Amino acid sequence: MSDLKRTPLFPEYEKHGAKTIDFGGWDLPVQFSSIKEEHEVTRTTAGLFDVSHMGEIEVKGPKSLEFLQRMVTNDVSKLVPNKAQYTFMCYEDGGTVDDFLIYMIEDSHYLLVVNAANTEKDYEWLVKNNGYSDDEISIENTSAFYVQLALQGPKAELVLQSITDFDLSEIKFFRFEKEVYFHGITTPALVSRTGYTGEDGFEIYIKKEHGRDLWKLILQAGEKEGVQPIGLGARDTLRFEANLALYGQELSKDISPVEAGLTFAIKPNKEADFIGKEVLKNQMENGPKRKLVGIEMIDKGIPRHGYEVLVDDRSIGFITSGTQSPTLNKNIGLALVEKGYTEEGTELTVQVRKRKLKAKIIKTPFYKRVK
Repeated sequence: MSDLKRTPLFPEYEKHGAKTIDFGGWDLPVQFSSIKEEHEVTRTTAGLFDVSHMGEIEVKGPKSLEFLQRMVTNDVSKLVPNKAQYTFMCYEDGGTVDDFLIYMIEDSHYLLVVNAANTEKDYEWLVKNNGYSDDEISIENTSAFYVQLALQGPKAELVLQSITDFDLSEIKFFRFEKEVYFHGITTPALVSRTGYTGEDGFEIYIKKEHGRDLWKLILQAGEKEGVQPIGLGARDTLRFEANLALYGQELSKDISPVEAGLTFAIKPNKEADFIGKEVLKNQMENGPKRKLVGIEMIDKGIPRHGYEVLVDDRSIGFITSGTQSPTLNKNIGLALVEKGYTEEGTELTVQVRKRKLKAKIIKTPFYKRVK
């Protein structure tokens, strides 16, 4: 295990009984108590996640907006300082390089928060496609400088507010504040109202040397509310119920964001000729040949990533993600299937090992919080 990368919070895991696994080359906690308990805590109270393995890439300079407009699918010109945006980088054929958030720090200064396993690939893709001089653009992988924590759940604001004098209610959805001070910590943090669970909550970026102090401070502040540390297992079931895409499953170099049903973050009518624009525009106008749908098992069995989906013994697609939903207590999945089989109520068959099990298409997201 010694060759695995570890976040600055690794020493805190053992104190809370974490079971760690190799996650894309990182030694990370899959669970602290149990996946179901941690899932429930996040849905009903608040859970604290160490997501410091995520990558951060800074793009600065007078041509940074022009450059990002060519690199990503969303319209970066719509950003203003202290606002974030979800977007994709795509290949020429429409396949996905990565999905991530862009934070506009100030004019000509953007922070890209990318998937951990894609950090180097994303950085190299940006550098490779940068035709500007050093005076016009600088691209820097700053991942090693940050600890990133996520406090997610209905009591997230209540708990976090108890350790800062900044009025967190001022930070609206997909907005952020870059200088929030927490009690007893001398360095400010960037706090954004974003997350990957389907719940209200915050993602917090702070210099790595203060990460453990902030982790302990949040857990202490949330103790009476029942806040717990949460591992990767519950992070996955939470995001899955809320129909939030996972790179490598719902999105990949072979799956476009249009096929994944994420057209809200693709702006083919923006002026900039971004990479993959023509293919994505065509998919949006004419419909993709396959589409991501939600399924519920009729027969007893769990649809797992990679399982084949059939109609009349003919393969029409595959499962991208699936589990027994802790919130709904049903066996559900996401499947990428041919466009002729995407109507709600359509019956399908899932090849679960040697058994063919019945399933039907249902509406997504599977879970939506009551605001």
